[in-house]
Amino acid sequence: MSRVGNSSDPRVQRTRQLLLKAFMALVQEKRNIHSISIQEIAMRATVNRATFYAHFEDKYALMADWSREKFQRALTNKLPPSSSLQKETLHLLILAVFDFMALSRRYYRPSNRQFELLYEMTIQQELYDLLLRWLQQIPSEIPLPEETIETTAQALSWAIFGPATRWSGGDQSISKEVMAHHVLAIVVAGLSPVVTVT
Repeated sequence: MSRVGNSSDPRVQRTRQLLLKAFMALVQEKRNIHSISIQEIAMRATVNRATFYAHFEDKYALMADWSREKFQRALTNKLPPSSSLQKETLHLLILAVFDFMALSRRYYRPSNRQFELLYEMTIQQELYDLLLRWLQQIPSEIPLPEETIETTAQALSWAIFGPATRWSGGDQSISKEVMAHHVLAIVVAGLSPVVTVT
């Protein structure tokens, strides 16, 4: 979680971007997130440790923000602008999550389980937030209770994220396209009590 109060201040944004870029560069160099220290991040970003702590509680918080930005950027590149809850958009979203998780696996090693769990929780939460926004935008003749919408978004986010995580960590003998087709069928069926997806 970011610590700085006024995140719209351009100086705050610049410093935060310096820290995130430094972290990304170190991840690409080391391929082992566990071995990256806060001192290294601060030095690479040309700030001191106190500045790092003014922006982030610890490297876990930095990693969560980094993960969130990476995932959002990946979705922006794969989904059309102003995407909404439609079958084709869901299909693109599922493929994007499979691609993203497969690409992400190269950064993890068995000793990084704590980072991997944080990373996966962050991505799953972002997926949930996106699906929740899409569900909330659907006009309905009979308004659905918020709990129903939230539960549906939660279930669907796991229905997409779970198989993508399992597939990306396995041998990938089944193509992502085939997997996405199966997952899409489950997601559409899961939506049917709430909304009709075309």
